[in-house]
Amino acid sequence: MPLDSNNEIYVDNAATTSMSKDVLESMLPYFSRNYGNPSSLYSLAQVSRDAVEVSRETIANILNCKPSEIVFNSGGTESDNLAIIGVSKALEPTGKHLITSKVEHHAVIHAMEEMESLGFKVTYLNVDKDGFVDLDQLEQCLTSETTLISIMYANNETGAIQPIKEISQIIKKKSIDLNRDIYFHTDAVQAAGKLSLNVEELGVDLMTISGHKFYGPKGTGILYMRKGVPMSPIILGGGQERQRRSGTENVPGIVGLAKALQLADSSKENFNSHCNKLINNIREKLSGFKYNNTIVTPEKNSLSNILNVCFENFEGEPILIGLDMAGICASSGSACSSASLEPSHVLIAQGIDPKLAVGSIRISLSLENTEKDIEYLVENLERVVSELSVYAKN
Repeated sequence: MPLDSNNEIYVDNAATTSMSKDVLESMLPYFSRNYGNPSSLYSLAQVSRDAVEVSRETIANILNCKPSEIVFNSGGTESDNLAIIGVSKALEPTGKHLITSKVEHHAVIHAMEEMESLGFKVTYLNVDKDGFVDLDQLEQCLTSETTLISIMYANNETGAIQPIKEISQIIKKKSIDLNRDIYFHTDAVQAAGKLSLNVEELGVDLMTISGHKFYGPKGTGILYMRKGVPMSPIILGGGQERQRRSGTENVPGIVGLAKALQLADSSKENFNSHCNKLINNIREKLSGFKYNNTIVTPEKNSLSNILNVCFENFEGEPILIGLDMAGICASSGSACSSASLEPSHVLIAQGIDPKLAVGSIRISLSLENTEKDIEYLVENLERVVSELSVYAKN
């Protein structure tokens, strides 16, 4: 039986985080007392409208952009879809070439595949063994038909941080050479609360953020969209969010998202310092492991809280089940599809042998994790792998 939640060790924060008490408290009035529809005219509704606009300003200050450039939506997947499908359709008369990488989140990959089915050409950039995009290939692939590039800020499986500023500079230079607008989107879902989100410094035109990755509510997200970027909405209706995303605003969610981002961004230095120490501890302990393992997460230019490790001759799912029985919540880089184990597309793109990639485990930490948690995690990880080894021999 799983342990009581108070006794669980949760190391799957890249999947989702718990919502902080401060965030929950900020949201509660908008579930009950201040429940008005922001689109209505009476005073009760205007309380909701004010809350939405104050939240928009809070987020804009963190991103260093105009409040009008913030589009509220349901989360990372919708935001990625809106950026890719919305922008590429709006620019279809000027070009039908898109660029992304082979290590993107499925919300980007599948949106690109959808555009391919509609007659667009998509270039999937290669990455090196550490998961970093081939910048030479990017520069060579930019053409007069290219309208949009989507490269994630930090990888959700390995934590690798892409050189977004450098990518932006390449795109801008090529855009001038080709005498056409080429827009740059980044999925910053994992970066929020760990890295700078200053869109001017990064040089991006569109950015995706999702609330539940930094102690905010699920079902909330934003798309930063620089003024002047063409957009065809993918959800039609009442024309909310300046005609870019229809649907009655999720006022409690928007308030909670803004509060969570404000708290996470202001504490990111403390977060990174804490998690770096714990991740380095895990790396050191894994180096003395009895069983062969390969750490996929690069030592440099990676998020402070993610470690992806592959265990040779093992599959990730049985390891995760064993950890769960010990009260440890972790995740795998592999996905079980149609009853057959498939290795992660991210790890395959990095050139990792599929037989090794299926033994991938992702550990993602938070401020709540302690040195004691790490001791217990590594101790049980070695025990579970040892038990699976004995079982395999028998």
